[in-house]
Amino acid sequence: MLIKLPPESRIGVFSRGILRIPFLDVLLGHKPCRAWETPVSTLSAIAGWGLRQTTRRARLFAEKHHLPYLSLEDGFLRSWGTGDRYPPLSIVIDGVGIYYDGTRPSAIEMLLNSEADLLSGIEEDVRRARALLLGHRLSKYNHAPGLKAGALRDNDRKRVLVIDQTAGDMSISLGLAGAQTFAEMLSLARDENPDATIYVKTHPEVSSGRKQGHFDHLGNDERTVVLRDAINPITLIGEMDRVYCVSSTMGFEALLVGKPVTCLGMPWYAGWGVTDDRQTSLRRTRRRRVDELFAAAYFHYTRYLDPVTLKRGTIFDVIEWLVRQQVMGDTYPGRMICFGFRRWKAANLKPMLSLNPDKVRFVRDRNAIEQLDPGVDDALVVWGQHVSRELQPLVKKDALRLLRMEDGFVRSVGLGSDLIRPLSVVIDARGIYFDPSQPSDLEHLLNTEMFSAEELSRASRVREYIVEHAITKYNIEAHQKALWHANRRAVVLVPGQVEDDASIRLGCKTIRTNLGLLQAVREARPDGFIVYKPHPDVTSGNRAGKLAMADALRWADYVETSVSVVSCIESCDEVHTMTSLTGFDALLRGRHVVTYGQPFYAGWGLTDDRMKTGEAFARRQRCLGIDELVAGALLRYPIYWDWDLNGYTSCEGVLYRIIKMRDSLERSGRLEKLRFGYVRRQWRKIGILLASTKRH
Repeated sequence: MLIKLPPESRIGVFSRGILRIPFLDVLLGHKPCRAWETPVSTLSAIAGWGLRQTTRRARLFAEKHHLPYLSLEDGFLRSWGTGDRYPPLSIVIDGVGIYYDGTRPSAIEMLLNSEADLLSGIEEDVRRARALLLGHRLSKYNHAPGLKAGALRDNDRKRVLVIDQTAGDMSISLGLAGAQTFAEMLSLARDENPDATIYVKTHPEVSSGRKQGHFDHLGNDERTVVLRDAINPITLIGEMDRVYCVSSTMGFEALLVGKPVTCLGMPWYAGWGVTDDRQTSLRRTRRRRVDELFAAAYFHYTRYLDPVTLKRGTIFDVIEWLVRQQVMGDTYPGRMICFGFRRWKAANLKPMLSLNPDKVRFVRDRNAIEQLDPGVDDALVVWGQHVSRELQPLVKKDALRLLRMEDGFVRSVGLGSDLIRPLSVVIDARGIYFDPSQPSDLEHLLNTEMFSAEELSRASRVREYIVEHAITKYNIEAHQKALWHANRRAVVLVPGQVEDDASIRLGCKTIRTNLGLLQAVREARPDGFIVYKPHPDVTSGNRAGKLAMADALRWADYVETSVSVVSCIESCDEVHTMTSLTGFDALLRGRHVVTYGQPFYAGWGLTDDRMKTGEAFARRQRCLGIDELVAGALLRYPIYWDWDLNGYTSCEGVLYRIIKMRDSLERSGRLEKLRFGYVRRQWRKIGILLASTKRH
């Protein structure tokens, strides 16, 4: 049904907006290019957004040069929210017409009219996908809340839904209808259902004030209720007995729910025998079941992006992504009231705190918090472990749910102290992972949760991927073989730390400095070849803890400042650390790890712990395997974020993105600029601070 193009084809696009769609090349399956500056002879097709007026230039160009014109449109399962903030996770590509144009054939109409068995080989997938959509209440857009209690009248004998659309929507005129059709629809719904309450649902863009609808003038009366607030369509449809529509895709969603649907226009799903049609299409001659319509539209006609791998995906990849957004919304349903965040940090973290930006508030003092009149669903978010004295009364009274926030274990390509925005964070309701004086969510789940075989298998794959691609927290150091001459002595790696780091202040007792650690390691391994690796935040000049070379070499055999910490781990036999994340990196790579503090990964039987009296160790009563530790620390505990798709992703999604970013920066020579050049880094930080001032 679709025009087949060779793999190397180039598709010309005149719209700059279309060209800005993230991963458009993946969805198209071909390289999009600027049609106005590309030789015609190199183009295989021209693409535009549907049949709107802005595509006139593209369609005339295609006709003049005898090139196929491809109509692009959002898929039926598009994204979390609307296009002003969220790029599409699915699109349709139609080389015949477009699905909402009932005046002429389209690829989906031709498919439905054909003799093809649309369920062949995918019947179980179709059944599963339909069940998932309904079970998770998924629609084209998914940011709207479910139907609220009290939104519908209690004494209704029957409920009928009338669906409005935005004035001027092309699907209305091309669906063989007009503005007057909506008045007719409302009158018809009332006449045909005399004992029913008529619920009129306005379009979300009408509710927001961006567009006009056809029932803006309508008010509530004895038999009519106008629903103007955003409502999840599936939850609303489920409460109705019958649905009336003109050409809205919400009418098809009503068919999926199993409701009788009356169509006054000619949408793509009408004319096949499953709707009560008030118009006739002479072209649509077949009879199709709802599952066949669903298979045609959501499987055969739509292309999906896998939001994790960023390759061509399936409907199930998009469903999984959307469900992840739902879970995050359900976990933190109220406002996130953030206290004590610096302006640049607030700008970087705001999108990660809620998919609804109106729910994230940054405040400077306790009075500002109290003026917000926090409710039971709201949370107070602080960075790190410390809760300031002025917040103590609120926390002690349990007036607010306290959440502590920190960078994730696989954070970014670049240092947080250089203001590079993170790809992962952790949000902890019990404590925070680096504070052993009290339990944390991570410690709790490692102590109590059982991990399924599937989850452990996934953890094993993640661990192998991290090792294979030399991934760590910041990913800026050169990965090359360490050239140490240990003369057959056991190589002991000692990672330096930021000495005022909270994990040292809270998790160490007798050994609390880099020099003290080196002395202890030399005492423990007098014959070892000790390699000291300073912390990147310290070598960059951003944080405290710098150790003079002469002092370090009194106890260490070598100070490594060039190769990555991963290269150091791979070239050593064991790692000795206070609380450094390098110890966790070493465990992932099968190295023997000795701890002198109480890091989150110690006390589970995987490390040699020299500090025997730590309060955290007393609580950790369980022995874990390495994949159980990975499942807890990397799969369940952190929150991962995709800055291109503006949504929560998985650990794997961030790992893939880090590899892509790091390789791109390395090829261009910009990775080295992230590591070196104090003045250059300060200028970059100033630019980030200025940008955050504008955004915040």
